[in-house]
Amino acid sequence: MDFPAFPDAPPLLTPEEKQELSQPNCSVSRYKAILEEKTAAYDDLFHALYPIEKLVKGLAAVYDEALQAAWIAKGLALENNISLLAVGGYGRSELHPKSDIDLLILLDDDASPENEKIESFITFLWDINLDVGHSVRTVTQCTEMAAHDITIITNLIESRTLIGPADLLANLKLNIDVAHMWDGHTFYKAKIEEQKQRHAKYQNTAYNLEPNLKECPGGLRDMQVIDWVAKRHLHTHRLSALIDKNFLSEDEYIQLKGAVGHLWRIRWALHMIAGRKEDRLLFDHQRTLSKVFGFEDDDLKRNVERFMQGYYQSVAAIQQLNDLLLQHFEESFLLIDEEDTIEIINERFQICNGQLEATSPTLFQDTPSAMLEMYVLRGNREDIKSIRANTMRQLRDSLDLVDDDFRTNRQNTDFFLDIISSRYRLTSTLRSMKHIGLLGRYLPEFGAIIGQMQHDLFHIYTVDAHTLQLVENLRRLWLPEAKQQFPISTQAMRHIPKPELLYIAGLYHDIAKGRGGDHSELGCVDAQAFCERHRLPKKDTDLVVWLVRNHLFMSVTAQRKDISDPEVIWEFASYVKDQEHLDYLFILTVADINATNPTMWNSWRASLMRQLYLETKRALRRGLDYPIDADMQSDEHKQRALEIIIERNVDIVDAENVWNKIEEEYFIRSNGEEIAWNTEAILRHRPSEKPLVAISPLGGRNFSGASKVFIYTKNNKHLFAVTATLFEQLGLTILDAKISNTTDNYTLDSFVVMDINDNETSLHLDKGRITFIRETLTEQLDNPSLYESVIQRYTPRILKIFNSPATAHFVSQPEEVWSAIEVTAPDRPGLLALIGQLFMNQNIMLHKAKIATLGERVEDTFYVTEEDGRLITDPERMDTICTLLKEKIDRFSQAMD
Repeated sequence: MDFPAFPDAPPLLTPEEKQELSQPNCSVSRYKAILEEKTAAYDDLFHALYPIEKLVKGLAAVYDEALQAAWIAKGLALENNISLLAVGGYGRSELHPKSDIDLLILLDDDASPENEKIESFITFLWDINLDVGHSVRTVTQCTEMAAHDITIITNLIESRTLIGPADLLANLKLNIDVAHMWDGHTFYKAKIEEQKQRHAKYQNTAYNLEPNLKECPGGLRDMQVIDWVAKRHLHTHRLSALIDKNFLSEDEYIQLKGAVGHLWRIRWALHMIAGRKEDRLLFDHQRTLSKVFGFEDDDLKRNVERFMQGYYQSVAAIQQLNDLLLQHFEESFLLIDEEDTIEIINERFQICNGQLEATSPTLFQDTPSAMLEMYVLRGNREDIKSIRANTMRQLRDSLDLVDDDFRTNRQNTDFFLDIISSRYRLTSTLRSMKHIGLLGRYLPEFGAIIGQMQHDLFHIYTVDAHTLQLVENLRRLWLPEAKQQFPISTQAMRHIPKPELLYIAGLYHDIAKGRGGDHSELGCVDAQAFCERHRLPKKDTDLVVWLVRNHLFMSVTAQRKDISDPEVIWEFASYVKDQEHLDYLFILTVADINATNPTMWNSWRASLMRQLYLETKRALRRGLDYPIDADMQSDEHKQRALEIIIERNVDIVDAENVWNKIEEEYFIRSNGEEIAWNTEAILRHRPSEKPLVAISPLGGRNFSGASKVFIYTKNNKHLFAVTATLFEQLGLTILDAKISNTTDNYTLDSFVVMDINDNETSLHLDKGRITFIRETLTEQLDNPSLYESVIQRYTPRILKIFNSPATAHFVSQPEEVWSAIEVTAPDRPGLLALIGQLFMNQNIMLHKAKIATLGERVEDTFYVTEEDGRLITDPERMDTICTLLKEKIDRFSQAMD
């Protein structure tokens, strides 16, 4: 259909079409054709930027007319005691292209319904592909059910008659009126509890990787909660009526309508793209949506991030107004009968019934510094439950006073440092300041990252949400219950002299994300400026800037370097220089990893961080004048192993005979506990038997989830590729691998593995599975030639979206015992086995592997030599290996997708 770009109203059914669809003999195909034609016309108007509210209302009106026609065609219009009602979202006259159409067929209590006609009507709606939810009830049945079900009463509040006697709905609404059921207090509390439970399903954050624009905090459902409560309490039928009742200002109403309209446009486009009802912003949809909304340059990642930043800003606006209005409703509806208990704090603030309140309606206009003072008071008084809605609204209306003069004012900078040093509720205070807009105004550099997402699977929160989560993690380390999960971090936290410097470094560690360039270096500039503006001493400023610059240094060292190498530890300790810097960096790193993605902090990463911290601490105590002696470390590990095996009554001579056959690097890079465990297993094993496979949980308290697998068998260049393939088949992912050889042509392979699908599933908790894995590995490794092909498993949908080219390059090491190759590639099942096969085909000997999976990509480091043990140093040979790795991985990734 050809409509002008902006008609006065979107198209409805013509009189001729309504007449045609009302005929009993009108075909299913004709109904479909007309509805598809109308929907296509609406989609065209959507692309022409026609006002979304008119489209949503107009499409509902189209379906009103189609349903009315079908009702007539099926003979139901002749009944005078039955009505067709729209309920739910459709009852609000809101419809998106693939939305549910919720109907109630309402009967008079004395009616004898024409069941065959009703069934024929509903069947017909299904035949024309309408997603109909329906119920058939009498007025009394509806009344009885509404009295006990918050969902039903909510749906009925929004119901409207499509066709049939209007008095049926009028009688029903009298029955369910607030005077008879669900009084204002009860209804409000039920909707608040319902919202809390819904938010909890989404971890109480709107900033998920693939958010649900309807159900997430700040989503469309939050706006509807406001509407429902207002209708029940204030008997309003329009959101704008809240302006007249002084619950919303005109500016807030415009902001709320704009945010809802933006989400409606996204939802409309999402339905068009998916071809079905869809409220989740899946990654693949985000890419298409960014184009629909005009982000069309060549930088796909940046386009998605810009589109999603707009989404998150709209969600934040709805969430802010939802919080503000619901608090206002509570004060107006629930607390109105309470006798006020008031405590005067100073001439500017008082506490009224546990809520902080400005003493003057023009306080912030008269004294702008009070905006920050209010949060200082909140952070130092445990008895302040919240801030009153009228005070928050006054603050919100005064934000334009936060300018450069405000930011450099000595009193204000002192207030902000007081907030950072708050005794109570620091993170909830910072979140409140962010939601109301004050934090982004006072720190414009923080304002720039609000809603800034990163289009990958590693960072599951926006930069601002991640930053405040990091600060919350730092604060939690003061709590007694944190000691069990983070024993070293909590101990270190109590030794640092100024925790507030950690909070500042946390606020600024990712402040430069989204600008391009090295965010660590760019962030240093902002951190330096903050510290100088707030008059921090030079020593404190230097520490904050150092932490921002190096906030990734410890995690990169732990996950990508061989921290069993004494030279690596000495190099790291030399950079850190002293225990104070080590403690600050360690605590910040642990909090950062846990704030990036909760699944990233598993037993293996915990053990790596613990090992690096403790080894560096020992190195600092020894002094940094000379590197740690490798022979001394080997002797220490052997001595510890001897102590353990003596306790277990193992013959020392037998143990030393085993050790004499193993290369020295094994003892340098294996601790005493691991050496003792391997030695006992080898001594119990008869050489004539099949390969030895032993499995043990990752050692140390508080570590669950990872397990060690030790394999002792005849050397075979196929072995790593075959083992990697078998682990894939068994549903295990390799986190670390160490391979050592003996003089009698045996190999000692040690792997740290976890379950592919659940990083916190510890194998040692499932004895049956351990037995199956051990038996399978033993049998299959006994004949590795049968398992040379790489397994190809299903690649999860979300991984297929990310398929960037692989990279591979050799990197230098502090002491080059082995050559190191760093490989970055999309995460795909079978990738490690593929790399193992390539090493085998190129006659490369693998000695150790560090495996790091970061969301949708892997960043692996392989320590290798030529087959005869020589370092790989020839540039042409190195280039050939890297080129083959990149080409083979890229072909493999494309084939898996």
